[in-house]
Parts: sequence; structure tokens; C-alpha cells
Amino acid sequence: MGGYTGVRPPSLPALVRVQDRMTFLYAEHCVVNRADNAVTITDARGTVHVPAAALSVLMLGPGSNITYAAICLLAESRSTCIWVGERGVRYYCHGLALAQSTRLLEAQAKLVSSERTRVKVARRMYAMRFPGESTDGLTMQQLLGKEGTRVRHAYERESRRTGVPWTGRTYKITDFDEADAVNRALSAANTALYGVVHAVIVALGCSPGLGFVHARNERSFVYDIADLYKVDITIPLAFDLASQQIEDVSSAARRAVRDRMKDGRFLERCVKDIRSLLLSADEVESEPGIQDITTQLWSGASGYRQAGRNYAQDPIATGILPAETCDANVPYLTADGNNDDAFYDDTYDAAYDAAYDTERWSQPDVAAESTPADPDITTDESRTEHESDRFDEEMTGWE
Repeated sequence: MGGYTGVRPPSLPALVRVQDRMTFLYAEHCVVNRADNAVTITDARGTVHVPAAALSVLMLGPGSNITYAAICLLAESRSTCIWVGERGVRYYCHGLALAQSTRLLEAQAKLVSSERTRVKVARRMYAMRFPGESTDGLTMQQLLGKEGTRVRHAYERESRRTGVPWTGRTYKITDFDEADAVNRALSAANTALYGVVHAVIVALGCSPGLGFVHARNERSFVYDIADLYKVDITIPLAFDLASQQIEDVSSAARRAVRDRMKDGRFLERCVKDIRSLLLSADEVESEPGIQDITTQLWSGASGYRQAGRNYAQDPIATGILPAETCDANVPYLTADGNNDDAFYDDTYDAAYDAAYDTERWSQPDVAAESTPADPDITTDESRTEHESDRFDEEMTGWE
């Protein structure tokens, strides 16, 4: 076999940002394949073409078969593929995400690892749900109580508005059809919402399992974020569908959620909310895009340095160049995470020379003093030649 076949995968900067993509597609009892840069979905009714790079998440239900070529295209386009159960009520696994940067993931892990910062993020979440109300100083128990009251009132309000009886939230994962119409609509709508939120979370490089309110579940953070929108989106939608007495209410709920999100504003809102929860206001403004894949090395208190360099004779490590001098004068990485090699090399060499002059040459040179002086040259010339040889020897590998 010789040569490449197919279309060269797009570069990350050329891909569509997650907030600019379509929300999701649900497919079952079909064959998913590839035609050029489009995903094809074929069933008994025919074939449809979907631009892979413009899709956030493809939800594959029972009876769906996907080809190797289609999976490769979705991976190259950084579109998330999620395998779900019938009607989308179970989640099994997901594929590759859009982000290759771990900056938001590191921020998420840091915040969830401390009880103080975890509660702080939880308060931010509840502040989004209770606009105009202060959540400062509230404990987690108090926040959970306020949320429970809010959701109960939302159900009662929608029941009065639509005339649909409400007896409580009941459902069985093992028997979806046992629930009443409004609960089936809620389950289907919430599952579709979870799929979209899950896609956004992994596309940003965050962990779906590191939740702040929900915990000890592989989708804890998904539930945290989805709860921000249920009262505004899925609860009113489910009661509206139940009032219309639609036969296949679960399919109607998925379509209604998709139609509600098709303008792209929900994805943009979701991205903005996640970033505002995990980053400070200043970090939100300065944080590079999710497609930034600059690899860096952590150097402790000095922060981050450029990867791909050999630091075996680094002036900081050897003590020749103090860390504070390097931090102040040598921009290993610019503010946006990029590196200017020419500027780096010139500045680094200048700082190294200056530090070497002041720190080393001002000290007694035992090796030089023990070396017999050449009778044909002066003592100063002998010392200079010896120190030059030593300098060249120590700088080996930097060029």
C-alpha cells in the first residue's frame, strides 16, 4: 500500500470553535460513514450529509454502526462522538475532544481539591441561578436547600401554566415508558442537554468527573453545568410537550432541545459560564483559545518554560544565573505562550555573560592559579586564555 488516501486532516486553528458549532445530532438504527469531509448517515429513508467540523456532538444510539473512516473524520474535526442508550437515556462513552490545552483542566483540578475554593465555585454556580440574591457566606447545606426550593417552585409554576398535573419527579432507567408523559419528556430533554454540555466540557479540555456540587460520578461536572439551564430550558419545554399529548414525547423532546439551541447562543453561553466559573475575571480575558497547544515545562516557583530545550547546563540550575534575574530579563515564554527564539537566544546569552562576569570571574580561580604560567606571555594573558577555555567548555551544548 502506498501513499495517503483521503483528505488531509485540518489544522487546529482552521477548525470551527465549539461555540460556533451545531449542538448535536442523535442517530440510531443507521450506518454512519464518511464522504470527503462530511459524515453520512444512512437508514431506510436515505442518506444525509453532515459537515463534521461544524458538529459539536454526534449521539449514537442502539442499532447504529459507524465506520473507521467516519471515526477518523470526527477525531480530526475534534467533534465529540457519544455512545448512548435507547432514546439517549444512558451514557456509555465519548471520543476525542477539541482541546489540546490543559489550562482549564488544571484550574478545575486546583479549585475542586480545596474545600474553600470548591465552596466558592459552588456559590458562583448558585449565584447564576439566583440572580440578584447574595450567596456569600452560605454553607453547602443552605445552598442545596435554596436550590431544592427553587426547582420545586419551577415544577409547580409550569404545572399551573400548562395545566399538566405534577406529582413529582419519577423515572426508572430500566423502564423508561413506566413514567408519565411529563417525566418522560424531562428525562429525554435532560439527556439531550447532558450530551451537549458534556461535549462543551470535553471540548474545552475540562474533566466531566470533577464536579463541585455533584460528586463521585464520572459526569459530576456535567450535572453541575446542566443544572444551570434546566429551569430555563428543559422544564418549560417538557411541560409544553406533555400538554400537547404527543405520542413519541421523547423524540419530540430531543428535537425541541436541538431547535432551542440551533442558533448557537447556548453553546456560546455554556462556554462563557464554564470559563467564568474556573477562571478569574483577569484570566478570562487573557486565557488563550482552546486550540492553543503550546507545550511547556513546569519549573517550580519560576513558572513555566519552553519545552524542547535541553536545560542540562541551565544557568539557574548551576547557580550561575539567579532565578530572579532570569525571570526579570529572560522571557522564556511570552504572555500568549509563544516564544521568540531570536529574542530568547540574544537576551539569554547577554544575561548569561553578565552574570558569569560578575559572579564567577570576581572569585579566586583555584584551577587557574594552580596552572603554571606560560613564560612567553603575561600572567593576565594566561588567565584570560584559561578562563576562555573553561567558558567554552561550560557552554558546550548551548549552541
